[in-house]
Amino acid sequence: MTDLPGETGSPPLRRKLRLGVLAGALTAVLSLLCCVGGAAAFFLTELGGEEKDGTSNAGLACTVGQQVSITGAMPRFAEYGEGQLRNAAVIIKVGQDMKVPARGWVIALATAMQESALRNLANTTVRASLSLPHEGVGSDHDSLGLFQQRPGWGSVQERMTPSYTARKFYEKMIKVPNWEHRPLTVVAQRVQVSAFPDAYGKHEELASRIVDALAGGAARTVQIAGKAVCDAAAGARIAASGWTAPIPGRAGSGFRTAERPKHNGVDIAAEKRTEIHAAATGRVLVARCDPDHSGRRDCDRDGWPGKGGCGWFVDILHAGGYITRYCHMIERPHVVPGQLVAAGDVIGLSGTSGNSSGPHLHFEVHVDGDRSSRGAINPVPFMREHGAPLGGTP
Repeated sequence: MTDLPGETGSPPLRRKLRLGVLAGALTAVLSLLCCVGGAAAFFLTELGGEEKDGTSNAGLACTVGQQVSITGAMPRFAEYGEGQLRNAAVIIKVGQDMKVPARGWVIALATAMQESALRNLANTTVRASLSLPHEGVGSDHDSLGLFQQRPGWGSVQERMTPSYTARKFYEKMIKVPNWEHRPLTVVAQRVQVSAFPDAYGKHEELASRIVDALAGGAARTVQIAGKAVCDAAAGARIAASGWTAPIPGRAGSGFRTAERPKHNGVDIAAEKRTEIHAAATGRVLVARCDPDHSGRRDCDRDGWPGKGGCGWFVDILHAGGYITRYCHMIERPHVVPGQLVAAGDVIGLSGTSGNSSGPHLHFEVHVDGDRSSRGAINPVPFMREHGAPLGGTP
């Protein structure tokens, strides 16, 4: 059904486009975007810059209501030691005690990861803090603790108490309008008022995996009628991980099957003009008509098998260096390169343009900022592990 961008005689897309190159190409656009709702924008240079620890939560069950332990054995992550993970457990437990949905735990963790690397920091300029239990010493103004809170947040003793600082963070976070559906960077910045508002987003993926490991797969849950439900993120519902299924319906034609070894994604059947949602918050890299085998860019009509090309398509870069691709739209995408989109935003409508035998969405996931076939992974297990299975609850 689908010849993908970069496999249809379009040389520029055959090369691996690294994040640094993409960032340079979009510098002019992003410099404008960063000043329009500045907290909402994050730069490509902030994405995928950290090494992955190699651990995976694949196969981890999603158990609603599992309480985190702050005294038991901690899971192992290459990025953080036991003490830091115990601080993460404290942050999650406070969120559980306050009945904050799991999405808030991910936001809080990502924030503390950026502010303190999950360490309870004293400060050389606040001498009283040096006599209190601490796990490192900072020097950022008079900021203290896991969230680097300044005097307006509480006393020195309070700001050096992890459970107190987590509670204060949550109290302010839940006052942010529509916080569960907004980009992590926006919510964290509303709370922290940081000089580097775009930096929080790069921690979202790892924060989600830590929440899953400590709290029974809780990053895979979504709130439905006030209750946490596993593996049901679709449409306007966003999993605690920050991901959602791009379109209703189950994946049909599979990833790199014996019959189609170059099929780098999955096909999801959908009627024409079904809304396609961004699977996660990210920056649009490409939104255009893919040329077919003959070099034609005639995406405003139905395609056919053997025509070649992805038709109207969109590529989005997400935190962690992930890229999602959406092919065969019926008309020009609703987004443009350089645009920031939130998880669940409508980016276009399904169709059958390009190499297609009928209306459907061809959906891909790529890793390491690699848009070529080399970066493609099977999106079915990936989306399931993020609480947004293809074919989940409609």
